[in-house]
Amino acid sequence: QVQLVESGGGLAQAGGSLRLSCAASRRTFSFYAMGWFRQAPGKEREYVAGITWNTGITYYADSVKGRFIISRENAKNTVHLQTNSLKPEDTAIYYCAAAVRGWSRRDYDYWGQGTQVTVSS
Repeated sequence: QVQLVESGGGLAQAGGSLRLSCAASRRTFSFYAMGWFRQAPGKEREYVAGITWNTGITYYADSVKGRFIISRENAKNTVHLQTNSLKPEDTAIYYCAAAVRGWSRRDYDYWGQGTQVTVSS
């Protein structure tokens, strides 16, 4: 069983930054990719960013491109999401996820509990 534990959420002002982290309970060499999703009240879950574990290729949703940066620390089995230039519309619960094969939004097998990000205007 894989556990993903997120940290780093909280309250930020518009234009500010937060750094989200996700630690996996087992070695991530068995993952093809890890990613971040978010869900705001009344909206569908959005695939925000992903990173392939071995090659470090990244994916970003258009809504966050140029503002968010996903990165990984192989030795610590950890993935980060640096969120910059935050907007009120970034307010959501952010979920960490891991995929064994592939990295489309449907490929993610394991999920964290989520961490709340709230951006005030």
